Amino acid sequence: MANITAAEVNKLRQQTGAGMMDCKKALVEADGDFEKAIEILRKKGQKVASSRADREANEGVVLARINADATKAAIIMLNCETDFVAKNQEIIDFAQKVLDLGVEKNCANLEELNAAEMNGRSVEENLTDLIGKTGEKLNLSHFDVIEGAKTFAYIHPGNRVSSIAALNQTEVDGIEQIGKDVVMQIAAMSPVAIDKDDVDPRIIEKEIEIGKDQARQEGKAEEMVERIAVGKLNKFFKESTLLNQEFIKESKKTVRQMLTEAHKDLTVVAFKRLALGQ
Repeated sequence: MANITAAEVNKLRQQTGAGMMDCKKALVEADGDFEKAIEILRKKGQKVASSRADREANEGVVLARINADATKAAIIMLNCETDFVAKNQEIIDFAQKVLDLGVEKNCANLEELNAAEMNGRSVEENLTDLIGKTGEKLNLSHFDVIEGAKTFAYIHPGNRVSSIAALNQTEVDGIEQIGKDVVMQIAAMSPVAIDKDDVDPRIIEKEIEIGKDQARQEGKAEEMVERIAVGKLNKFFKESTLLNQEFIKESKKTVRQMLTEAHKDLTVVAFKRLALGQ
């Protein structure tokens, strides 16, 4: 049996990030072979990933950022099992590095991001290593990118909610503050679409049916049910579509009014919001 030194254990720990005891056990099992020990630790990570596959991973980190010229914005969600792990700086840093990589490599979706090279291996393989280290299920569940004339990103304190938005104009007075207000609005009010014409027809159908059922339960006459349902749908549009929502910083205005006061043609062309547990 090879004589495993503390220096060798520490070297393996520095390279892999695994715990001291895990590194020592791997080196003992590998009879001192450093590369084989690394492979053992990776396999441990894969084993942990498999055994945790049926666990809930509702905690995690949600981050967002824009690219260098602010024409693209990206958002990412990395899930884990516990709040304790979610607050671990190593997990936050890993999510940030993956997000940065996605922007740098111009990844278009989660599949491309998982396959992207990171430290000589894929993002997915790096994540498996991290699973072995934390002992928790980790899941890179979302990665989305939007484009526009000017994009903005917002991360709510605590990394549980983030949002990105793209505007169609750049040369507008106060555009930086306007963009910041828009992404904060999205994070706070969780709109389902930009405008009422952008709402998924299935959502509209569902809202109408809910409105009808509510009217009937309230004992309204059948000839009034349709009209009441339409009224409730219009209220839904006002509360749940971004441009028609009350502007959170000035409730007498809608978001649309806030934008057009700055420039008559200014509007939002894309947005995305991610929140843990939603």
